[in-house]
Amino acid sequence: MRLDKVMVAVKGDLTEEAAILLACDVAEPTKGTVYVLHVIEVGRDKPVDVEDREATSRGEEVLQRAERLVRSQNRQVEAELLQARDVGPAVVREAIDKRVELVILALSYKRRYGVFSLGSTVPYILNHAPCRVVVLREPMSAPVR
Repeated sequence: MRLDKVMVAVKGDLTEEAAILLACDVAEPTKGTVYVLHVIEVGRDKPVDVEDREATSRGEEVLQRAERLVRSQNRQVEAELLQARDVGPAVVREAIDKRVELVILALSYKRRYGVFSLGSTVPYILNHAPCRVVVLREPMSAPVR
């Protein structure tokens, strides 16, 4: 795959390093740009532009780590911190605005009621993104019986 614009949505999980490196690999043949996006989800009980210094500080740290990793792979990087009601629509909107060709999502292996769960954000992005989407799920920590 040879793509010029690849986006990775990050939230600070350890699983995201592999997603960032995959984005760098995909963008390498064309010397493309890796867009790194962190979305601060703001509850409906607050104005969407409310200042949350702790969440902003954490988001900036997550983006700085991601930027360092992308730069260590000699790729161009653009990082952005957004606030939104829901992560999924924010990622899709940014993918459209930046005209990215691929969105890469890192997913922890989580169970809900004893069954593997994608949550709500990943299915939303898979359903609405105008481009290819890769979901990179971390390995299961224990075998399923």
